[in-house]
Amino acid sequence: MTTFEMLCRSIEAKKKRGQLTQEYIEDTEMKMDVFLMNDRITQDQYNELVAMLK
Repeated sequence: MTTFEMLCRSIEAKKKRGQLTQEYIEDTEMKMDVFLMNDRITQDQYNELVAMLK
């Protein structure tokens, strides 16, 4: 499973359980920033993940 796939599943699971809190969003965005800087996800994937968090 890729980093992008893992993040998608995690975000979707939180949404389904109604647990998409501001704290989770901020924590996930920080992790995504690190993944982007280290080329674990692309800019397009990053943008897609950010949209999922809204």
